[in-house]
Amino acid sequence: MEDAYAKSVAEVLEAFGVDRTKGLTDTQVEQHARLYGKNVLPQEESTPFWKLVLKQFDDLLVKILIAAAVISFLLARMNGETGLSAFLEPSVIFMILAANAAVGVITETNAEKALEELRAYQADIATVLRNGCFSILPATELVPGDIVEVGVGCKVPADMRMVEMLSHQLRVDQAILTGESCSVAKELESTSAMNAVYQDKTNILFSGTVVVAGRARAVVIGVGSNTAMGSIRDAMLRTEDEATPLKKKLDEFGTFLAKVIAGICILVWVVNIGHFRDPSHGGFVRGAIHYFKVAVALAVAAIPEGLPAVVTTCLALGTKRMARLNAIVRSLPSVETLGCTTVICSDKTGTLTTNMMSVSKVCVVRSVHQRPMTDEYSISGTTFAPEGFIYDAGGLQLEFPPQSPSLLHLAMCSALCNESTLQFNPDKKCYEKIGESTEVALRVLVEKVGLPGFDSMPSALNMLTKHERASYCNRYWENQFRKISILEFSPDRKMMSVLCSRKQQEIMFSKGAPESIMARCTHILCNDDGSSVPLTMDIRNELEARFQSFAGKDTLRCLALALKRMPPGQQSISYADEANLTFIGLVGMLDPPREEVRDAIHSCMSAGIRVIVVTGDNKSTAESLCRQIGAFEHLDDFAGYSYTASEFEGLPPLERTNALQRMVLFSRVEPSHKKMLVEALQTHNEVVAMTGDGVNDAPALKKADIGIAMGSGTAVAKSASDMVLADDNFATIVAAVAEGRAIYNNTKQFIRYMISSNIGEVVCIFVAAVLGMPDTLIPVQLLWVNLVTDGLPATAIGFNKPDGNIMTVKPRKVNEAVVSGWLFFRYLVIGAYVGLATIAGFVWWFVYSENGPGLPYSELVNFDSCSARQTSYPCSIFEDRHPSTVSMTVLVVVEMFNALNNLSENQSLLVIHPWSNLWLVGSIILTMLLHVAVLYIEPLAALFSVSVSIIVG
Repeated sequence: MEDAYAKSVAEVLEAFGVDRTKGLTDTQVEQHARLYGKNVLPQEESTPFWKLVLKQFDDLLVKILIAAAVISFLLARMNGETGLSAFLEPSVIFMILAANAAVGVITETNAEKALEELRAYQADIATVLRNGCFSILPATELVPGDIVEVGVGCKVPADMRMVEMLSHQLRVDQAILTGESCSVAKELESTSAMNAVYQDKTNILFSGTVVVAGRARAVVIGVGSNTAMGSIRDAMLRTEDEATPLKKKLDEFGTFLAKVIAGICILVWVVNIGHFRDPSHGGFVRGAIHYFKVAVALAVAAIPEGLPAVVTTCLALGTKRMARLNAIVRSLPSVETLGCTTVICSDKTGTLTTNMMSVSKVCVVRSVHQRPMTDEYSISGTTFAPEGFIYDAGGLQLEFPPQSPSLLHLAMCSALCNESTLQFNPDKKCYEKIGESTEVALRVLVEKVGLPGFDSMPSALNMLTKHERASYCNRYWENQFRKISILEFSPDRKMMSVLCSRKQQEIMFSKGAPESIMARCTHILCNDDGSSVPLTMDIRNELEARFQSFAGKDTLRCLALALKRMPPGQQSISYADEANLTFIGLVGMLDPPREEVRDAIHSCMSAGIRVIVVTGDNKSTAESLCRQIGAFEHLDDFAGYSYTASEFEGLPPLERTNALQRMVLFSRVEPSHKKMLVEALQTHNEVVAMTGDGVNDAPALKKADIGIAMGSGTAVAKSASDMVLADDNFATIVAAVAEGRAIYNNTKQFIRYMISSNIGEVVCIFVAAVLGMPDTLIPVQLLWVNLVTDGLPATAIGFNKPDGNIMTVKPRKVNEAVVSGWLFFRYLVIGAYVGLATIAGFVWWFVYSENGPGLPYSELVNFDSCSARQTSYPCSIFEDRHPSTVSMTVLVVVEMFNALNNLSENQSLLVIHPWSNLWLVGSIILTMLLHVAVLYIEPLAALFSVSVSIIVG
């Protein structure tokens, strides 16, 4: 039943044919079970492991590499090669591909974990009324129409409509659905709100939420997939993972590279058709096979086998740096995605704010004989830590706050009229709350006020351990007074009271909504002398004005506190006693913005990134926060920049498009709105980062280009996200964006290095084949150069220092190619001289070297016909390993200089010195040492078909 919130209790019960005093009969239970199904989230069929593995090889470059590896092995076998030499090249290629496939499989299984963890929020058992008797049953057996009883600590087992209140109030923690930290008061009356969101459905208990106060009965209206939790699951299933911008561009570049490689390979094979019949090949077919092997060598030379490994390594290095910034990356590609983020959709509570309610202002009556009649104090400190000071209206700190009678009684009332607990968690090294945030805020205020009668009190409190300090002053008042009777909060009274006794004197302390408390007050406590005087209309009007200022302009959540002296010996209190109260003071509290958020917002603006604040809170409160953090800076009118979800949905298409381009605040939202916002922004080619912490955020986190979960959030949100903020801090996102941009710049640099080096190898093979020379480099040598001598410096390029202006330039466009036309031309120029230098080394050994045969150049380019001609040298000279050793050494040395050329895209070595990246210098030294090892260690020299005699002799 989708509209149960708009129907009366009687209408809902009638719809399911259930008697509220007896519940369903066994026959009805069977009928409803067949009609509505079981109260379980359906098991989603997971992708078979073998399909996940095969998916990782669905890439054109990978397919070409696999084909090259297989062909290389077959050609080696046809040539009679056995043992390690036949398997080396294919084995290395397959090991690289297997490693990258493993990373891909692990990443993709994370998404399915989010669906599994959603089940953890389902209740296990429920107290159900059936056949006139209550019994405890597995929650999975619930059916619509069941009458269920819930109480404090119960996890709501299904979506239910309230039918009976068994206590003064019922409050439910809906944070996993709405993201808002304050619990929600539930009621029996139907709701007439249009386009009602979760927060408006105050008569509905949602599956997976937790009851934090009170007891009630409700009728089940939705089970399994037809619950709020089920709708989130369905939204997650409908959400397909988007490829990251870097992956898209690398895929595009890979496709382009594959076409170029295929064209060059075919060209080399076709150009040499005339050489197929050369005597050295032993026939046309063998000649065709020989040049096919040359084409395969070209493919191996052109494809940067190490590129996936280097990209993965560079991103992994980025994740380590981000971890130090409290940003824990769960999906490696998301590191780079941050760099091109154009819009950050940020939760308000806990991300922009501390998610710790704290008292920021206090108003008390000073005296009825002076103007102004009220005193206003401001309180510093924005967390649950009992650390902060009290300042008067002039900004001067009060040295001894308890000397002010009103502040002293305010502290007494806050400590005694309170059901919460403040404690220090030694593991997390922070202060934590148990209970309502507003009550804990009052506990913290008590600690900041301190205790009376001790001149050394402020310093004495600082001498306590953090565990003792958490509630030292609160415990003092609780020990001074004995609680006798409590009147709990009720929605109609909007207040609570507690009767306390001290030294044969009974006092009732009350706190609640200002309008409720002030209506019951007849006197006020004067802060000047502690006297109690009648509450006149002038004082009432001034207090009303202060309240309106606190609640309106400052958007503070306000509570009023009062007391009443009771007859000696009284042991209980009733609602009738809550009259003729003495007003103590007014407190205003808020969930304060984090101190560093304003600077972070400005950094986003200068970096061309738009921040949209997304919250379930009401519009005026959210607008006040946006003013404080600078999101509305330079704006007098918020029209066109601030929308509620219902306002946005009601806009015509054209106005909605304009709103998307200007929006700063999106309030009163629920899960579907968050996902809708992400999709709408993505259709306008925005790269969207979305933050969230509740189960409700999972679909939007999964849909966003980069989902960012809070470290204090739910397991479902974390599993659906790409990154987790350990400190829940918006400023950490901005730092991560800068890191992402730096990573992308470095990624472009090492791609430039690897591709230009590979083009050099292609030029080397291609030119040698076209000129008719012997193989300058064999495939296994090319593989060594690509994996080791290219891989190490390329990885080290990932440590290049970020540019100084990295957060003052606009985000790169999503459609910007990772290798542009101009950049590819630069690659060709660099690759050309790398390739020609390699061929020059090869030619030098044959023609000019003292240890070489001293052949004329014409003989070198006609080596194929050597066996058919009369020559002064043996034809076996063309199988000598010395020239390829020289070529390989020249190629490695030239590529090391090319690596130094990639410290910056546009700056020369005269501007950016090599030692600016010591990792690169170290990798070059290590690469040369490895190359020397290949040259001088006999087994390695044999494996890579090189010779050392030219070096030593």
